[in-house]
Amino acid sequence: MRKLIDFPFSKVLVLGLAKSGTAAAKILLANGIAVKVNDMKLKEEDLEVKELQEMGAEVIVGSHPLSVLNGMKLIVKNPGIPYENPIIVEAEKRGIPVITEIEIAYRLAGDSIIGITGSNGKTTTTTLITEFLNESNKQAKVAGNIGIVATEVAQSLRENETMVLELSSFQLQGVETFRPRIAVLLNIFEAHIDYHKTFDNYKQAKFNIFKNQTSDDYLVYNAEDPTINAELGNVTANLVPFSVKRKMDQGAWLNEESIYFKDEKVIDLKDIVLVGEHNLENILAAIAATKLNGATNEGIKKVLSVFAGVKHRLQFIDNIQGRLFYNDSKATNILATQKALSSFHTPVILLAGGLDRGNEFDDLAPYLKRVKAMVVFGETKHKLRQLGQNEGIEVIETVENIEKAVERAFSISDEGDTILLSPACASWDQYRTFEERGDMFIQAVHKLL
Repeated sequence: MRKLIDFPFSKVLVLGLAKSGTAAAKILLANGIAVKVNDMKLKEEDLEVKELQEMGAEVIVGSHPLSVLNGMKLIVKNPGIPYENPIIVEAEKRGIPVITEIEIAYRLAGDSIIGITGSNGKTTTTTLITEFLNESNKQAKVAGNIGIVATEVAQSLRENETMVLELSSFQLQGVETFRPRIAVLLNIFEAHIDYHKTFDNYKQAKFNIFKNQTSDDYLVYNAEDPTINAELGNVTANLVPFSVKRKMDQGAWLNEESIYFKDEKVIDLKDIVLVGEHNLENILAAIAATKLNGATNEGIKKVLSVFAGVKHRLQFIDNIQGRLFYNDSKATNILATQKALSSFHTPVILLAGGLDRGNEFDDLAPYLKRVKAMVVFGETKHKLRQLGQNEGIEVIETVENIEKAVERAFSISDEGDTILLSPACASWDQYRTFEERGDMFIQAVHKLL
């Protein structure tokens, strides 16, 4: 098991447990650090509490008293806890650093990290990078925001292994020394403003992925993203661009027939089964990052010839009586749904709706040209119905939930149609997670058989 590198903090407060907090606390305890744990939701009798107490942690549950800060030198904060939390506010007043669990993972893994962030495409790109490397006999393990706790992977990482780390803005806001050897920045658009408060705060959190990089490191970036390009003057790492629109002498690009890395042809487009122009961007980013890490064209081709998408991310489900069903439940914002709609050239029946965050959906209007019908649900159903009516979509159905949406979409569909779940909204008004929403869609599709 790896030990922490350059960790000068003797007393640490882990604020908020869940999977990442529990893992971080265990790592700290295993490295001889005095750990105090504070969680609002857990109870004294819960298994996690008893286990950490047995390992030597002081555990305070049920409330967030400011006294938990006494004597603390560092806070490891659960990414979901906002910075307005009174303990965080007080810690900043006292000059106590606040980090997230990925900083602990970095202190374990060192320079064995490829980090991936962006507003969209993180999970697909992270998965592709991992598979490209493994198929090229370059051992890689996936971790991070993809659902696998980074510290757990980092502590067991072998000398020749790379940790491929999906990173959210919530995680990246809490880093100090974190420095991936290869950073991948896919795209940036306005998102998570309810957490970050301003677009500038959100951008700066994303830019933390490269803030500690040096001239020994690499930043793989989207050459067509204006927000990213405006920040390149602050990058010290070697710049490796990717573009779906033009040749990149020092990066990944494509023409009408093939994908290239610099001047080397990697794969013909006809051999790629993953649909969508946005996925071409993800593929280019993954190719650039892995070619820098020794991936082979043969390994890349092997993956792309069979890889049909990550679950809940423009995932093909089934062909039922000539209707193609796609699950894009991960489309929790408008840009993701724009990209999904741009991926199809068949008539589309769009299933959309979910949590109302106060935004309108006018930016979806130009992407509705192939949408022949809409089935809307959730808190935003009335806004989406109005959008469809404004765009002249004649068939717009309002239903209670995903299951009813699938049934209604199938009943109004014709052979050759694509039935697409791409909600453009978070799931939390009706479902605990986008995964649960997507699973309900898959189950409902299978009931049609």
